[in-house]
Amino acid sequence: MTFARGAGAVVPVELSWRERLALWVYGAAMRLARPLLLRKLKRRAESEPGYAHDVPARFGCYGAKETDAHAPTGNGLADAPRVWVHAVSLGEARTAAILLAALREQVPGMRLLLTHTTATGWAEGSRHLVAGDLQTWLPWDDADAVTRFLHHFRPDIGVLMETEVWPVLVRTCAGQGVPLVLANARLNQRSWRQACRLRWLSRPAYAGLAAVWAQSAADVQRLTDLGAPVGGAWGNLKFDAHPDPGQCLQARQWRQAQPRPVVMLASSRAGEELEFVKQISALTLYGKGLSATFSDESPVQWLIVPRHPQRFDEVADLIRAQGWDCWRRSEWGDCLSQGRGTVSEQGKPVIWLGDSLGEMALYYSLADVALLGGSFEPLGGQNLIEAAACGCPVVLGPHTFNFAEVSDQAVMAGAARRVVDLGQGVQAALHCVSDPDARQAAVQAALGFAHAHRGAAARTAQAITQLLTAR
Repeated sequence: MTFARGAGAVVPVELSWRERLALWVYGAAMRLARPLLLRKLKRRAESEPGYAHDVPARFGCYGAKETDAHAPTGNGLADAPRVWVHAVSLGEARTAAILLAALREQVPGMRLLLTHTTATGWAEGSRHLVAGDLQTWLPWDDADAVTRFLHHFRPDIGVLMETEVWPVLVRTCAGQGVPLVLANARLNQRSWRQACRLRWLSRPAYAGLAAVWAQSAADVQRLTDLGAPVGGAWGNLKFDAHPDPGQCLQARQWRQAQPRPVVMLASSRAGEELEFVKQISALTLYGKGLSATFSDESPVQWLIVPRHPQRFDEVADLIRAQGWDCWRRSEWGDCLSQGRGTVSEQGKPVIWLGDSLGEMALYYSLADVALLGGSFEPLGGQNLIEAAACGCPVVLGPHTFNFAEVSDQAVMAGAARRVVDLGQGVQAALHCVSDPDARQAAVQAALGFAHAHRGAAARTAQAITQLLTAR
């Protein structure tokens, strides 16, 4: 038996014998899989050293020298609410930062525990900590590891971001009396079908949550079908983010000094960069030593920003292999302010490469239009909300199932345009930058779209505060 927590009450959720058996088999499999996880972490650490950091914590093992994170200190902090927020990776960590800002306003002095699964999530999450906050890995989904984690940190409430629901984690939190909620929840059609095939395992996980606040009406329907206690569709927390003003200012200064409009492939994934470079190579008359001059009267500066930092070097090599020069963000210095960086010393045209983390506001503010990565391969796309908040029109590929509703809304609002492939996407981007009036209309549509959907952060923070008060 597992439990779902209401406002101040614990309500048991009866499980069938099949569900109890599924949970037992799953738990046994997770225990047996520990060596595989260790091997995977070791391999990942070869390219991303962050994965080698504090590996024992992934199994709920904390060193003897490490003091209890929430032991009484005599300064009043022992009585402050202990809020645990889990942001699995980079995108969730950025979304969590928006919620944390609202929570700190409503729960002054709260003590934050921020957990992650990936190295990029950890790096991004560390940027949003304040004095007294703690950061660690989410424990492996094993009852012993989760129990040690809960006993060590003793959170008053747990907040999972977007999709991260683990059966043993949910069940153990319920057994320990820790309400666990799912904020900014989304569940696309593909994930819902997979969960339905494993309903004996997925239903206890979703039904055991204390509360769920979804992004859209479609998410509500799918989550409710799996037994989740959905409190409503409050929109996407990302709409409440405000682009970094320093990054936006820097981008505007660089953009004013550049003679060419900038077209960006944003948050690109494997396969998309090569196709993108091939498409723009066909337009430039460059490649086989023909010319370094763009064939159109309105030259364009191309920019690629890969989604994953471990691929920066790979993409740089790919660009050069196609006959272009590559100029990385880490090498820019003051050159953009001087209007330089469009042609290399050897006379080759240059593709800019965004090889930094946490600067998407800079890239979107620098670009005149962005092709959204992940949508040109069957990967579900990336979130376009930050682009809209920066006033950057977006071109979408056919694959946006991870963010279906917000993508459709953006297209309807005129903030985005949908195409069938990257070749058509490049043409749509060129058309946008060649028509100033149409581009300015798209910019205003993007800004209006971003502004119209704000408010989820305050509502979610208020609901979390009410659950804390009810304890």
